[in-house]
Amino acid sequence: MKKFLALALVVPLLISCSSKKENAYNEAFVKDTNGFDILMGQFAHNIENIWGIKEVLIAGPKDYVKYTDQYLTRSHINFDEGTITIETIAGTEPAAHLRQAIINTLLMGDDPGSIDLYSDANDVVISKEPFLYGQVLDNTGQPIRWEGRASKFADYLLQTRMKSRSTGLKIVYSVTINLVPNHLDKRAHKYLGMVRKASKKYGVDESMILAIMQTESSFNPYAVSHADALGLMQVVQHSAGVDVFKSQGKWGKPSRSYLFDPESNIDTGTAYLAILQDSYLSGIDNPTSRRYAVITAYNGGAGSVLRVFNNDKNRAYSIINSMTPGDVYQTLTTRHPSAESRHYLYKVNTAQKAYRRR
Repeated sequence: MKKFLALALVVPLLISCSSKKENAYNEAFVKDTNGFDILMGQFAHNIENIWGIKEVLIAGPKDYVKYTDQYLTRSHINFDEGTITIETIAGTEPAAHLRQAIINTLLMGDDPGSIDLYSDANDVVISKEPFLYGQVLDNTGQPIRWEGRASKFADYLLQTRMKSRSTGLKIVYSVTINLVPNHLDKRAHKYLGMVRKASKKYGVDESMILAIMQTESSFNPYAVSHADALGLMQVVQHSAGVDVFKSQGKWGKPSRSYLFDPESNIDTGTAYLAILQDSYLSGIDNPTSRRYAVITAYNGGAGSVLRVFNNDKNRAYSIINSMTPGDVYQTLTTRHPSAESRHYLYKVNTAQKAYRRR
């Protein structure tokens, strides 16, 4: 997620800090980023060696991907498309490998910190309250909570839906399961209480928090990115995480386990929205114009938002304040240098309108 990486570059424009502290911050950021890049490279290399170069599939903000069986089996939940695909290239008893992966995926809990998505460790713990409960119905139309029902459904899927394809080097056996049509709303409902708590605590509109969560992760608590952004609101430890901790009088950065905890993630992401709203972009007078700026800044950084209007911060504020909110929106969605940030404002604003109508 580029937003918090970009923030590391614009923060010095907005708040002063000693060059010594800034250098230490940048060195730590580079060290962690390099370490994560090495981890990702090794992980992708392992997958490529086993599955083939065209078959590399890695977890993302809206894709849960978990490998097991020494990388021979994987589970993929696409939260955008609403599908679960279980695949294996195991040479012996592929159905048995698929069966166990189906059961584990259907019954996995909602503790992202307990699962290592960058290894083949079989660390998926079957939960009494499955994360996917209610988001998947079995062949009889029933939600799946217990292992017995999951096992029967797995057997049904293997008998009726198992497919195979050739990669040229391997035979891939797979089963695909559809989530229920309103799966997005069911996931959003899980976190509504946490969102309302954070909204009240920081004075950030509840609909904005929900819209950003939907845009960032489709309410996937396991969400990760190539930039090592984590969790439902895709927070990066070394940038937004540091800013939030600093604003709360804490030293250092939030841990990965902290940001994988849904309530802590929502609290941190909302706290950062409040920093953008009440500090970095507080010079924007019109609340609607400021909202557009805050949304865009969550993706690309506050400095990049202001520079769309003028390189001088005060002059940028003056220009924005002379414009109508509609013109600010039009400018940010057409002139921001990042295509991702331009589209991000459109997507979040559209989603927010839907949440406001509920």
